[in-house]
Amino acid sequence: MPNDDDAAYPTDRRAFLESVGLSAGVAALASTALPTAGADETDANDDPLPMSYDLPDLPYEYDALEPHIDREIMELHHSGHHQAYVDGANDALEELEEMRDADDFEGIKAVKRDLAFNLSGHVNHAIFWENMAPDGGGEPTGTLAEAIERSFGSFEAFRAEFTQTAADVESVGWAMLFYEPLADELIIGQLESQHLLAHQDSTPLLTLDVWEHAYYLQYQNERDTYIDEWWNVVDWDDVAERYEAACAQRGPSDEDDRGQQAEQSPYSSLPNSV
Repeated sequence: MPNDDDAAYPTDRRAFLESVGLSAGVAALASTALPTAGADETDANDDPLPMSYDLPDLPYEYDALEPHIDREIMELHHSGHHQAYVDGANDALEELEEMRDADDFEGIKAVKRDLAFNLSGHVNHAIFWENMAPDGGGEPTGTLAEAIERSFGSFEAFRAEFTQTAADVESVGWAMLFYEPLADELIIGQLESQHLLAHQDSTPLLTLDVWEHAYYLQYQNERDTYIDEWWNVVDWDDVAERYEAACAQRGPSDEDDRGQQAEQSPYSSLPNSV
């Protein structure tokens, strides 16, 4: 299974082309990243089905994002790399089940590490695909636009920070826009690999993969050009839906609670001097 210590970090074009050929001629979360079977489902013998993950279909054809991201990259990225993360997560789950059955947890550290890496890769990519659309680009509107302006000052300031965050990811990783529920704010994070430097309890709304497999075949080492082109396919409707769902899950903010309490208080209409 892929992990963050193997040849997933190609340092030159030859190593990259060799590495991408290995696995398939080789992230509220996206619903496509949820397990396909859970403990509440059963087989014909009424035994619980083991948890597992499936590769989600893309919401568009492989060539739909051209010329910004070409068909060859999309097909290899989705059917090769994303499939490898799904397989790796399922392999780790199977190993954990075997350990539990045998009541022998020697080597569990490596298995837990593999699960964290591969499951994060699966979830990240599941969101990444849905964050893009053939008719994407432009700027957000509505409550998302207001939230971006409140957190960053303007859309232009947000875009500049997100772009530089993605460009400066060391080696391989992601730039992400998160909803952070404790502060009820949007923040931009930088993930290394698939899961390092993650923001706990924050919900990813917009994800940009800057692993070399996401752009090398088309843009070689020009990550900045890839990032600029990616803005043309961002599906702001999808990002807005994720933002609204995350806000709804959080519930009313403290300020909203205080405002409601003030309106309900029998003393709220008394003069300030009382």
